[in-house]
Amino acid sequence: MRFLIVFLFLAQLAVAQDKLGIVGHNHLALHVKDMAVSTAFFRDVMGLKPIPVPENLKAIRSWFDLGNGQQIHLMAGRTEEIIHDKNASHIALFVDNIDKSEAYLKAHNLTFHKQTRFDGVVQLYFSDPDGYLWELNQGKVVTKAY
Repeated sequence: MRFLIVFLFLAQLAVAQDKLGIVGHNHLALHVKDMAVSTAFFRDVMGLKPIPVPENLKAIRSWFDLGNGQQIHLMAGRTEEIIHDKNASHIALFVDNIDKSEAYLKAHNLTFHKQTRFDGVVQLYFSDPDGYLWELNQGKVVTKAY
């Protein structure tokens, strides 16, 4: 009996170690050149809610809430150019209403690219002050046929 308990325990350890166990997304950290400019963009243009940063990090960090426990962390000190492309590196976010998002980008004089994906989803791409490319899409509403 003791052997069986030890065997089951070891088997459970082996199973627990066959995957990383990822269950969700916590935050995305972006290296930025000018913390004040990037903070203002994410807060005022993208409309993200700032999250308090520990006092000793305030000069070099800004954190934002994306909802559902997800965050964006800005980190000071970038010196290299960022080159993103809609067909390669970009960050995609869902929006409630893509038409309203497009109107918002236009009202804020933000340059963007609009396209319709192969499955009919409309996508809007725009860059932040550091050159990171952001994709907005509403996703497809799935309806059941009865």
